Amino acid sequence: MEVCHEDMNFMLDFSGGVESLSPDEEKEAKEGRVGGEDVEMSDRSAKPDVSSMTVEELVAKARAPIKKEFLTIAGVRVVNPHGVTGRSEKNDKTLISKRKLKKSRLEARKSATNICAVVAKTRDPSKCPYGDKCQFNHNLDVYMAQKPPDLPGNCPSLESGEPCSYSLTCRFAGTHKDFYVLESSKKKPSNVPANERNILRKDYQKLLWKNKGQYPKADAQLRAMGLMGKAFKLNTVDDEGPKGPDDQQVIVSSIPVTTVAEATVAEAIISGNNLDKTEQSLPGSTAKTHRTKRPKVITKGSAMDTNAEVDLNPDKNVQLEDTSFSQLLQEEGVNMPTAGKHHWRTLYLESKLNPREKKLIDFRDKLYLATLTTVGNLPFRRVCKSLGADITCGEMAMCRNLLQGASSEWALLRRHSSEDIFGVQICGGFPDHVARTAEMIERECEVDFIDINMGCPIDLVVNNGAGSCLLTKPQRLEQIVRATAGVMEHPLTVKLRMGYYEGRNCAHTFMPNLYEWGVSAVTIHGRTRQQRYSKLANWDYVADCVNAATDKLQVIGNGDIMAYTDWDEHLRTPGSKLSTCMIARGALMKPWIFTEIKESRHWDISSSERLDILRQYVNAGLAHWGSDAKGVEVTRKFLLEWLSYMHRYIPVGLLEVVPQRLNWRPPSYFGRNDLETMMASESAVDWIKISEFLLGPVPPNFIFQPKHKSNSYDQAENG
Repeated sequence: MEVCHEDMNFMLDFSGGVESLSPDEEKEAKEGRVGGEDVEMSDRSAKPDVSSMTVEELVAKARAPIKKEFLTIAGVRVVNPHGVTGRSEKNDKTLISKRKLKKSRLEARKSATNICAVVAKTRDPSKCPYGDKCQFNHNLDVYMAQKPPDLPGNCPSLESGEPCSYSLTCRFAGTHKDFYVLESSKKKPSNVPANERNILRKDYQKLLWKNKGQYPKADAQLRAMGLMGKAFKLNTVDDEGPKGPDDQQVIVSSIPVTTVAEATVAEAIISGNNLDKTEQSLPGSTAKTHRTKRPKVITKGSAMDTNAEVDLNPDKNVQLEDTSFSQLLQEEGVNMPTAGKHHWRTLYLESKLNPREKKLIDFRDKLYLATLTTVGNLPFRRVCKSLGADITCGEMAMCRNLLQGASSEWALLRRHSSEDIFGVQICGGFPDHVARTAEMIERECEVDFIDINMGCPIDLVVNNGAGSCLLTKPQRLEQIVRATAGVMEHPLTVKLRMGYYEGRNCAHTFMPNLYEWGVSAVTIHGRTRQQRYSKLANWDYVADCVNAATDKLQVIGNGDIMAYTDWDEHLRTPGSKLSTCMIARGALMKPWIFTEIKESRHWDISSSERLDILRQYVNAGLAHWGSDAKGVEVTRKFLLEWLSYMHRYIPVGLLEVVPQRLNWRPPSYFGRNDLETMMASESAVDWIKISEFLLGPVPPNFIFQPKHKSNSYDQAENG
């Protein structure tokens, strides 16, 4: 058999990937050794002999029907002696005292590798404002002596024409021009690229750190709904979901008491009446208290500020003083311009927009890149935009972390100038958190829509009452949607799963009311929370949800879109009412799927073209995370995370049947050239080698462990 190999300008040395074995090595493999080293047989070794199975049998068993001339020995893997896929530093069981850890960090800062940023920019140690007290190295000669060679290519700052903010620490410093250094000595250049938006202002971040953020529209809306102040204490409707797996169905009921409370309190606000007397007449005021537990929070400067720790656990009976509405506002310290007793009336009326005044987005037939945890970062979205994506959305951000001013969480909201239709996805379990976050994002960021994730299956999210946990709490879900939609000028979208428990779907029960609550579009993922990402998506149920929705509500389908034929099947079928489809893991495995859909073809992309896409991602990553040593390693980390998904792609030319399905398990095979074989490897050793082609050698003692279990086809645990 003769296999075509493309000419490569480098030689690939396989130490952990899939490779063809000689007859002697095959004999050693059967005995458990290859080349004198112990070998590990992967799950594929337990599979039946695929070479003797027909194409129909392979497809029926979810096995990838790869052409026989590309099949190799079943799953022989060389154990990595260096532990590249072994434990990470976070999982290290070695006990190190905090004092020693702090000392080692201080020593690392003083080492020659950590040069002071001011000294690196100005080349003058006297310019450092901290002088001898600076915790970083000021010796330029020592730093330059140990600095690794520059990487091939040009500095990302050359494209923008701005001076490189990393100066001497840049791994492309050799491409800098002299005026860059002179300019940087006069004015400190910003580390934020000029084409990125939604940057958290430092002065506003300090306000968030002190919990002094102001949310007038959200607070007015929450008061009108009876979800803040004394009306919140009188909210007595149980918000419990299914009692257990023995229940036959999930009961999704309306919330008449909350609706009455909202109307009554809103009427009192608009008319200027005494809110205390109004609240005392709310139905259910003598019933048992709400049982949802909430953490202790301090909300200074907001409508709930009492300058003390507020225990919002409703299981404890809190006695409130009989004060008037105006006195209550003064005690709560709302530090904003007032208009007498009609202050909240004005805020409430201003925050309520007529549906015709809200901005609209037409999602129909647009290619929508889903929110992707970890890998769906700004550089990845830039790559997808260049390949044909129409709508992009930032990574899921937790509302509480945003309200606390966490820099890492705010970084998820960044937007590139090429993202013409861009939204952010937030996740929270309480109406006040989500509503305030939405108001803050609209005020501080440039977004086209805000999406609330009510389908995230991650345990950490669900255990905090957010994500798919809201499917078991229909009242809370409605409160969050109503409160958030009431403060927003941009469209509000939500993402749901079919239900929480397998076989007990409930998403269709929300569809008739979502538009009335203020939702412009809803995404239905055709799996339950219990399924996670196992089994195929249930598109029949997605169709049932579309039929249950009102005509004005745009419904987006999600699940297992892997080729343009899948797209056409769900959108072009006669009678289909879907607005569009969201593409998630299909984009991770083959981001060129957007090009395939727009051109209606199966692209047999070559390995060199795939390497060019990776190079484009690396360039975007260096511009986003930085071109110094730290930025290079952050870019490498996210590149490896992406490769942990991308290796599952099977080239079109190797398949007996196209297109590839998302649940297909490929047997061990080799590609049409060495690079294609390496890209199909399941070993992190080969992923690291690919990163070294683009980012140079890894640092000493480098360890990589994929964050998500992308190799698990049945129980993918990523979010």
